[in-house]
Amino acid sequence: MTRCAVFGTGSWGTAFAMVLADAGCEVTLWGRRAGVVDAINTGRTNPDYLPGVTLPESVRATTDPAEAARDADFTVLAVPSQTLRANLTEWAPLLADDTVLVSLMKGVELGTAKRMSEVIEEVAKVPAARVAVLTGPNLAKEIAARQPAAAVVACADEAVARRLQTACHTPYFRPYTNTDVVGCELGGAVKNVIALAVGIATGMGLGDNAKASLITRGLAETTRLGLAMGADAHTFAGLAGMGDLVATCSSPLSRNNTFGTNLGRGMTLEETIAVTKQTAEGVKSCESVRDLARRHGVDMPLTETVVDIVHEGKPPMLALKDLMSRTAKPERH
Repeated sequence: MTRCAVFGTGSWGTAFAMVLADAGCEVTLWGRRAGVVDAINTGRTNPDYLPGVTLPESVRATTDPAEAARDADFTVLAVPSQTLRANLTEWAPLLADDTVLVSLMKGVELGTAKRMSEVIEEVAKVPAARVAVLTGPNLAKEIAARQPAAAVVACADEAVARRLQTACHTPYFRPYTNTDVVGCELGGAVKNVIALAVGIATGMGLGDNAKASLITRGLAETTRLGLAMGADAHTFAGLAGMGDLVATCSSPLSRNNTFGTNLGRGMTLEETIAVTKQTAEGVKSCESVRDLARRHGVDMPLTETVVDIVHEGKPPMLALKDLMSRTAKPERH
């Protein structure tokens, strides 16, 4: 039986643990809080993040990272992006020698502007062939309800991607493989920034034309950055690009979309953070994505605008006016 460790008992980590178990894997969830771990082991549910969802018997939980990591064929990392480096520094000595590290995270590290797979390779001192990324339109609550969904499993080593594909393929969860790790990670990270923009537009009362324009031009920004970083343009037309972008920008289950909506309604950043229970990755990653774009000389006006609104306090109406008054140009340049 394939053995999997999942580090992180948030909604997505817990939901993916269920997927792995439904696919026939033995799964150990690591959680920091003893109360959540006890609830999973005794009541087969995670009341804080997925209340009412019954987890399979083959999922167990522990607060001991060494116990979770022991002999794992796949070690799945499902923690907030900005905490990955510190957490993995603690966990790396505990990992099985041949485990494949799988990132569920969709962010770019502040300061270094590194993608999550790059942080994993650096901290765990493993080659790219042992690091995989799972991404796509994967809203945790829908997957926890076993509603149909598709995803992308990306790894530089296609054989490793196929192994992970088999480990998480269920009647309701259909993973596809890809070797374009850069494109898949950028699609997942930048879509959170664009979802903030769409949420802000919703909060301002703007219509579907505006939101469709933001999604489309957001995809153009993402593709420009990806091409500058060596990604395959086709990736952004697939599940890791357009698929994830549409789901995150259109669903009320999206944390980033909801966060942006509250900002667009006039709440301050501090007020919005106070009413947000889970991490909205785009709030911090928007600065990292902007820095990444500047390093590669890529024009990303929507990303710049989101940073201005979220972190510089620019009024959304003024930001909209500035966006709409930009110099006219061809759609493709």
